[in-house]
Amino acid sequence: MALSPTTLAKTEEDNAIVSRFQTYLRINTVHPNPDYRAAADFIKSQAQSISLESQSIEFVEGKPIVLLKWIGSDPSLPAILLNSHIDVVPFEADKWDHPPLGAEIDEDGKIYARGTQDMKSVGMQYIEAIRKLIASGFVPRRSVYVSFVPDEEIGGADGAGKFVESEIFKSLNIAIVLDEGLPTPAERYRVFNGERIPWSLKIKAVGQPGHGSKLYDDSAAENLSKSIESIMRFRASQFDQLKAGLKPEGGVISVNMVFLKAGTPTPDGFVMNLQPSEAEAGFDIRIPPTADLEALERRVVEEWAPSARNMSFELWRFDQNPSGKQLLAAKDDSNPWTGLLENAVNAAGGQTSEPEIFPASTDAKYFRKAGLPAIGFSPISNTPSLLHDHNEYLSQSEYLKGIDMYVSIIQAYTSYASPE
Repeated sequence: MALSPTTLAKTEEDNAIVSRFQTYLRINTVHPNPDYRAAADFIKSQAQSISLESQSIEFVEGKPIVLLKWIGSDPSLPAILLNSHIDVVPFEADKWDHPPLGAEIDEDGKIYARGTQDMKSVGMQYIEAIRKLIASGFVPRRSVYVSFVPDEEIGGADGAGKFVESEIFKSLNIAIVLDEGLPTPAERYRVFNGERIPWSLKIKAVGQPGHGSKLYDDSAAENLSKSIESIMRFRASQFDQLKAGLKPEGGVISVNMVFLKAGTPTPDGFVMNLQPSEAEAGFDIRIPPTADLEALERRVVEEWAPSARNMSFELWRFDQNPSGKQLLAAKDDSNPWTGLLENAVNAAGGQTSEPEIFPASTDAKYFRKAGLPAIGFSPISNTPSLLHDHNEYLSQSEYLKGIDMYVSIIQAYTSYASPE
């Protein structure tokens, strides 16, 4: 049976939308050597195709930020910012069923590539939603900015971090920021009004070196082992709350050891009869915005790395507000943007869950530190979360449905006229 002209046109449009997404996925923006220039050129070409203003800004050489602008009918109103990051994490190609940068589509309509979920999909969905709105004749009341930033996967300091601190950003007069969320295997989309605070902790122990046969008090390895045991007990107490359902993932403090270093290396191993004089371990810590940060730091000083046990530590902490108060996008009427998003998603045929704390770290932390409400949202439902995993994929149908969600959200946000 032949397709109707309307159905045929819709199929051709959808194919073109998916093809543009595949092109973006195939650009190698994998760390440690992301091709940011190629990605920036592609993004600017897409902006040009729908007559959006675009500029490339480099606060750090070789790390461009692409900023698109869709001018509203009342530019005096604070604007909307849609943020996404260009970079993606490395992969083990031999563990994938499809080439990680191939953007191949299987027989079930799944698009396989690094970045399908995290988060090249969202960046392209912003552009495709604006493309649809422009084609429909819609004119936003508020201006819309779309930012594509580098380096989120390595902390974002040279990307969103420098962008938010710049005079360029301050001149944009932003009211609300949308950034990435997480996929869900359920039907309802997840919404995030805050995120856990990232800390990096490196603990170092020193002690008496000597022959492997001798027993010493307070050897470096012994002291470090005591610290690791203490940290693991704390980790278990937090994990027990999570497993019992007493707190969500974003509501507990996660502590994970990410490196362990000691010993004297040889060409094929380590010297086995020599006790090391130093031993180190590193930990990734994620803390809910409501946690007592000073109490946790006291725990580090007094229990995890006490100087009385020949311990020292280095702590890198990203606290969202210099005052110590952690920022959340409010859930009540003082913040209309969460309700507007929920209503817009409903209008497009979807549903959202209750706002929650993002369990990891995103560029939204920089916008919140600047005092702006930032909401995490990736319109990916009925899909397992495969961020940083093998065989990351997004189905064509979910990708296309997500564009319709952003069409509705952008309409709602840009039409909102209440005073700030």
